[in-house]
Amino acid sequence: MYRNLLILAAAGLASPALATAYQAAPAHQPERTVVVTRDNVWRCGAAGCESSGATSRPAVVCAQLVRELGALRSFSVDGRVFTDEELARCNRRAGGSNQG
Repeated sequence: MYRNLLILAAAGLASPALATAYQAAPAHQPERTVVVTRDNVWRCGAAGCESSGATSRPAVVCAQLVRELGALRSFSVDGRVFTDEELARCNRRAGGSNQG
């Protein structure tokens, strides 16, 4: 019984580490503190927006957020920041621009 509890506890502690972490800085402060895209829930504040758990490719997640909030100044996935070219492509695909 204790072995099963330890396994469940370890699985619960390991789960957050497996989630993909997204961070974004919108060009303009969002009016909403919670933004829902197709497969992601974003929490937004003065420092930007963050989320975890999307199942789509990072470029798709970025474009979904741009469609909701407008252009982004930055976007990162698990600490890897999109290059200027990737960010411009994201903003363009979503009908925005990378100029804030």
